[in-house]
Amino acid sequence: MNYLIKIILTVLIILGASEAAKRIPAAGALIVSLPLTSMIAMCMLYYDTNDAGKVAEFARAIPPILIPSIAFFYVFAFLVEYGLGFVMAMGLATLVMLSGYGLYMYFFARTGM
Repeated sequence: MNYLIKIILTVLIILGASEAAKRIPAAGALIVSLPLTSMIAMCMLYYDTNDAGKVAEFARAIPPILIPSIAFFYVFAFLVEYGLGFVMAMGLATLVMLSGYGLYMYFFARTGM
């Protein structure tokens, strides 16, 4: 039952963001830019473990990892505006993001950041 609630909540957020973006792109962007996923994940982690320290550790690990995600959005938008098709832009932006995550893991995760 716990997984069903998590799945329904996730679907509702994604559906809400995509429906809002059809009407007002900035509204959809606002929904996905909120740290809803992180907040929900922290609540679920606390509910599952009852360990506030683990939740704090999780929260501390999020900000440095956001940089590759942000790069994805800028690269994707640039490539689409440059004239690449949606699928090609999505693929290349994903490669940039994954490369950023790889660099993060290599340089920062090894140092405990």
